Amino acid sequence: MDIANTWSTRIGFLLASIGASVGLGNIWKFPYVAGTNGGASFVIIYILCALVIATPILICELIIGRRSRVNPVSSISYIANEEKISRSWGIFGGLGALSGFIIVSFYSVIAGWALAYSLKAFAGSFSGLTSQSSKLIFNQLLSNPVTLTFWHTIFLLMTTYILSRKISSGIERAAKLLIPALALILLMLSGYALLVGDSAAAMRFLFSFNTEDINGHTFIIASGQAFFSIGVAMGLMMAYGAYLPKKISIGQSALIITAADTLFAIVAGLAIFPLVFASQLDPSSGPGLIFESLPIAFSKIPYGNVFGALFFILLVFAALTSALGLLEPTVSYLTEKHHIDRSLAASLSGIAAWTLGLGTVLSFNRLDSFFPLEIIPSLKQMPIFELLDHLTSNLLMPITAVGISVFCAWRIKKQNLMDELPTKRGIAFDLWYFSARYLAPATIILFLLIGL
Repeated sequence: MDIANTWSTRIGFLLASIGASVGLGNIWKFPYVAGTNGGASFVIIYILCALVIATPILICELIIGRRSRVNPVSSISYIANEEKISRSWGIFGGLGALSGFIIVSFYSVIAGWALAYSLKAFAGSFSGLTSQSSKLIFNQLLSNPVTLTFWHTIFLLMTTYILSRKISSGIERAAKLLIPALALILLMLSGYALLVGDSAAAMRFLFSFNTEDINGHTFIIASGQAFFSIGVAMGLMMAYGAYLPKKISIGQSALIITAADTLFAIVAGLAIFPLVFASQLDPSSGPGLIFESLPIAFSKIPYGNVFGALFFILLVFAALTSALGLLEPTVSYLTEKHHIDRSLAASLSGIAAWTLGLGTVLSFNRLDSFFPLEIIPSLKQMPIFELLDHLTSNLLMPITAVGISVFCAWRIKKQNLMDELPTKRGIAFDLWYFSARYLAPATIILFLLIGL
């Protein structure tokens, strides 16, 4: 790896990592999942799961990345060779990078919806919307493969352009601009929503202690949400760790990333649900909440076109910072393994993701009745988009996370781990080590079995 190709500042690394973990799922999924699974009780369980499951694996990925100083596909093999154990452990690095690449291919299509809707909001297309007209606008977008491909292309062009630059002038500079802008927009939207919306209902939905809603399944949901929200098992944190200077604390950084990711998700709920309840809309409609229900809410409030546009720009920013992290493992692999220029590697990665993304584009229209794995009973009704989402979330990522956790905590010598964590062996190290060895892999295996 080019030694000069590193994070120039700690804040740059943190902002890029926070941006990679904060994505579309934080904006719509976490608030709804929290509200329908016990409110504040769920939030507390989620935080515990984030600390004992997701954060230990995040630390493992950063350790592997920084110790190897190579791309995620090669990083585990490199350390396995250093530890004099089988290089076959490297398959987990490859699976993580593959997951990130597959995810960015369909993530880009969804981000394209947000791009299209930000322009619609600015143009005043949300004025006088009804439930039927809002659904019609959304269905018209999905049914047009040319339009979807156009926005999919624009989003990936933005992503690949930033990735074509060096880390400090590309991802880091973008993160320093986008994450503060994202935070500012989110704070503005939440303040406005609490002012003009039904803030009391939103607070009850998100923060009331509904202990009767808590059961064993709640813990599984919370652990799954924490695991996927923090951004582990997709190669991106190993890639970012490879650019991490030795002087930056991995443990402190991981805790900051986890805390910021959770905070963004909670504030997103305060920006969305006051408007949802004020307009008497269904808070449980998932993606439809964003692209069908919220435009109706924006049509009913003062300056709705402005705040609607800001909201969808917020989605674009969140998606872009995540896409950079998801595609970086592929770019770094091409530059290091095949010794090609970074700009060319970014272009080739973008073209490959764009091509795979066409399957997602067509799964909403021309190929909506095409089920690639219909011979498998559990997958027989899944079009391309749902299949890719299911395979990455329920199979590739959990397997990768278990492999990374076991490799790091069981196969890397403890002294080598301590060399990467700037702390003497004490309670903090022991808690992380126990979680990475036992709690995290055991919980993820349980989650994997339930998801199959």
